[in-house]
Amino acid sequence: MTDVIKERLKDIPNRPGCYLMRDRRGVIIYVGKAKNLRKRVQSYFRPNARLAPKVRSMVNTVADFEYMVVKNEAESLLTESSLIKKYKPHFNILMRDDKRYLALRADPNEAFPRFTTCRIVRDDGACYFGPFPSAPIVRTAKDFVEKYWGIRECNAVMPNEETCSHCMADVIRFCSAPCKGKITADDYKKRFEEACSFLRGEKPSVIDEVKKKMFEASEKGDFEKAAHLRDTVSALVEMTKSHFVRKSPSMKKSDAQEGIEELSKILNLPSPPQVIECFDISNLFGTHNVASMVVAMNGLPNRNYYRRFKIETFEGADDPRAMAEVVFRRYRQDGQLRSKSPKADLLVCDGGITQLRAVRATLSEMGINDIPTIGLAERMEEIILDNGLPSILLPRDSLALMVLTRLRDEAHRFAITYHRKLRDKTIRESVLDEVPGIGPAKKMKLLKAFGSVHAIAKTLEEDIAKVAGVDLFLAAEIKRVVTSITSR
Repeated sequence: MTDVIKERLKDIPNRPGCYLMRDRRGVIIYVGKAKNLRKRVQSYFRPNARLAPKVRSMVNTVADFEYMVVKNEAESLLTESSLIKKYKPHFNILMRDDKRYLALRADPNEAFPRFTTCRIVRDDGACYFGPFPSAPIVRTAKDFVEKYWGIRECNAVMPNEETCSHCMADVIRFCSAPCKGKITADDYKKRFEEACSFLRGEKPSVIDEVKKKMFEASEKGDFEKAAHLRDTVSALVEMTKSHFVRKSPSMKKSDAQEGIEELSKILNLPSPPQVIECFDISNLFGTHNVASMVVAMNGLPNRNYYRRFKIETFEGADDPRAMAEVVFRRYRQDGQLRSKSPKADLLVCDGGITQLRAVRATLSEMGINDIPTIGLAERMEEIILDNGLPSILLPRDSLALMVLTRLRDEAHRFAITYHRKLRDKTIRESVLDEVPGIGPAKKMKLLKAFGSVHAIAKTLEEDIAKVAGVDLFLAAEIKRVVTSITSR
């Protein structure tokens, strides 16, 4: 185990995420996921660890690693799959079978359409919903729409009274039983179309109905039923949120204006928030902890006021603390941002109650008490208030929600882009550390003379040797290493 690995193992958080193993050339050789990053990654490097031959071979090749903290296990599954397909690591051979996730399929051309699960989405004229990384979510949604709209579950090609003579689904599963003539074919089709509309995110009121039943069950003390309905709500939100109809980047000014007017009523603001600021934190690979601030003017993103930050007061993953730092730097009295950017009419922090409380405490300490501040929790797109009032769950077609989620997504994109830029620069510049005979002094000479490893890769070996003060053999090795990395 290298000294680099020993040091990096100390900082891994106990959170879900993905990790990437690199060899001495900087090439990614393995990508994995974990519910607990610290336990999983440290397990590879424990003395006398019992590892399979393939895993032992991989560990012996590792010179460094990176990790990516994500919000939940579902996100880690998708991220892992994406990274494997992108980099095709050598030691992920067993995972190169293009693992497919579960989706719902329905053929509207059937006489009595039904929902089935599948792992391959084809261009066959059927309706597909998904795929999703969590199979239980897909199956819960399938069970719900079948019962709620009376969609048949049987696999008969053309169900009729004879083929379903012993079927009791109309009694025990709320099937509308078109095969027994309890509903007409036209009425059944209407129910099926409504179910598809719901799965596309066009009927958020249905989820609100289930949520109401959940609260009613909880108030009556039927906690088992309430817990079941809670899980159902979570599954339905997850299943339908990726299909919600969001506005394109060319969102109309009229929609944006209507959205901020709706937002002012929902949040009880004195007037529509003309200036909305949204902050997001990115610490995906641990090494660089950064943040972004994006601004919407009259409901539409305005890039002129975007800002990005490196977290300066600490290292590691602590979103609430990072959020507090960047808000302080944004509004401190002697800061340039305070004078250059218009003061927010509404401040949004990406995250839940802990991020929101950290931001509010910081603003209060600075004597700023006139900026309404909310959190936006991504899991269910809830507006977090923390002022004695419950969170707000808006309909998915709400223009107010579209203004907020669009700005939050933009903040996330801006933070991730900055983070990747810093990470890639560090990775590429550290390539020179892998060349034997190149110490800090020679490395700085090369980078100062040529500007970057990209430029070094395009430089003649004679010029490299002259600047670094090395022979042609070592200059050729320098060029070979940097070329292999920059060409990827």
